[in-house]
Amino acid sequence: MSIEQTKDLIKFLKPFSAENKELALWLREWVWKQYPNSNELIYDNYNALAFGWSTSDRLSDTFCSVAVFGKEYVHFGFYWGNQIADPEQMLEGKGNQYRYIKVYNKKGFPKAYIKSLVKEAYANSLGKLKEGKQMLKGQTITKSISAKKRRPK
Repeated sequence: MSIEQTKDLIKFLKPFSAENKELALWLREWVWKQYPNSNELIYDNYNALAFGWSTSDRLSDTFCSVAVFGKEYVHFGFYWGNQIADPEQMLEGKGNQYRYIKVYNKKGFPKAYIKSLVKEAYANSLGKLKEGKQMLKGQTITKSISAKKRRPK
């Protein structure tokens, strides 16, 4: 199962603090347990490590993600966050689509609330799949690795 495919992710997490590594991996496990048939897409970009879950192998079908780039917190986000209900208005972001919550630690992560948002985001992602597009199941796919990085030291 893909939750065990961690070689690239562990390598990409090396520049980050032990706390953020642990938090990112905990969030990863939390999503994988709920959506084991989705695909994990990994983007090791110049300013962040981002990995998210998709109903296909395409970024546009991503329903939730984790981004690690700073020292104080990680983002738990929604690629199409502008299209999901957020009745408690916990999500940040004012762009055209991406919304996120800052996660400082495990205890402060609102599991039940975010679980309901992920469920809606997943349903939206399934609804957007192109007719006849075969859904990959349970794969970890490294999509991008930037040569230059601007990361914490």
